Amino acid sequence: MLSLPNILTLSRIFAVPILVFLLWPGTKPHSVQPLPIDYWFAFALYCLMGITDYFDGYVARTQGTVSKLGVFLDPIADKIMVGAVILLLVFTRDVDGWHVIAALIILLREITVSGLREFLAGLQVSVPVSQLAKWKTTAQLVAFGGLILAGALPDWALLKTAALSLLWVAAVLTIITGWDYLRVGIKHMD
Repeated sequence: MLSLPNILTLSRIFAVPILVFLLWPGTKPHSVQPLPIDYWFAFALYCLMGITDYFDGYVARTQGTVSKLGVFLDPIADKIMVGAVILLLVFTRDVDGWHVIAALIILLREITVSGLREFLAGLQVSVPVSQLAKWKTTAQLVAFGGLILAGALPDWALLKTAALSLLWVAAVLTIITGWDYLRVGIKHMD
């Protein structure tokens, strides 16, 4: 049950509170924004979380250790990480103005697709992840990583602009892939 892939997945879940601590401005005396060093540590942890996300699935498939626990926990770990990062980046105003809409689109899709998958699982209907959904995930994870890194490098305005642009690309892909999942789900609803 506690195979290496499951341990990697659990490590992502347990890393989320540390990421929150690093990016939470209230944990530092008299600060409104996390310090650049906090962003650096958060970026390193975020990258490590992304690496474990890749390797838990890779190891499980190559070693034939895919488990029900892993299938259950992996998407939850992803949703917890994405939700926490979105909320923190909006809270710290690293994502602000109209860009909050892109973040909100991503967050709403994550919640909706999770509920839809749960509903369809009860009907024993499997919805495979499309290649476009994988690109969406890649775009959003790189965008979030870029925004965290931009906090560490506040003089690099182009980095933040590129990350926010990629966030919008992820939001558009989120709408497209979310609609694809919803279309499948609607066929099974009365």
